[in-house]
Amino acid sequence: MKVLEDLGYFCIDNLPPALLPQLVELHAQSGQNRKYAIAIDIRVREYFSDLRKALSWLDQSGHQYFLLFLDCSDAVLIRRFSETRRLHPLHQSLETPESIGATIATERRLLSDARSIADVIIDTTDLRPMDLRQRLLEIYEGKPLHKSVTVDIFSFGYKFGTPIDADMVFDVRFIPNPYYVDKLRPLTGEDAGVYDYVMQFPITEMFLAKASDLIATLIPGYAREGKARITIGIGCTGGQHRSVAVAIALHRRLRELDVAASLRHRERSAAPTL
Repeated sequence: MKVLEDLGYFCIDNLPPALLPQLVELHAQSGQNRKYAIAIDIRVREYFSDLRKALSWLDQSGHQYFLLFLDCSDAVLIRRFSETRRLHPLHQSLETPESIGATIATERRLLSDARSIADVIIDTTDLRPMDLRQRLLEIYEGKPLHKSVTVDIFSFGYKFGTPIDADMVFDVRFIPNPYYVDKLRPLTGEDAGVYDYVMQFPITEMFLAKASDLIATLIPGYAREGKARITIGIGCTGGQHRSVAVAIALHRRLRELDVAASLRHRERSAAPTL
């Protein structure tokens, strides 16, 4: 569900199927354009018979939906319950407690109808969490895994504190400082004069080329580990001139490389640029 939340879905866990029409009607009344992801498992067993009826109502009402079923081998399910030391959801509700293997068999029987009408079935037996994430991204976004990572770039000033929330920090105080040019001192890296001054130095171009290449190279690795967001800080002394200009330039380069990136400047209050 966290993967779908990252994709912008409003996620609801174990909504009884009979309440689906009410949810859809409430959504229509709100006037919002929102996508919903609803997880249903055996914990709503007494309501499972309502699933087909609810889906039929969605069909007749012209609403689109996609039914995904996650499956797994009995052996791996038994191992997972053993490793987590959790009881099977059906264990306490059965009149006569069964072995874990028998309980899983009961669960399969109760879920067989839902499985038979699923649009896609994913066998998670041999999937790591990041593998499942990739499959979900491919199904719901239709894009490769590395496209799921957003790079948040922000400029900052060291004199106001080193950021503690960044995955990577680049110190650009090696670039000549526009602060010492009288006409540029009151401006920021967003102004053309300061931006052009910072960009004129070969070392700036060298840094941008290497930094953008490094980030683009690392993104697939972060994606495989399930990371949806990478935060990169660009720092100079005051967070007004060099770091702002370089952050803007790096943001542009990553966008040119088809990397999803946002931009903000810590030392001023502003919404991020996407």
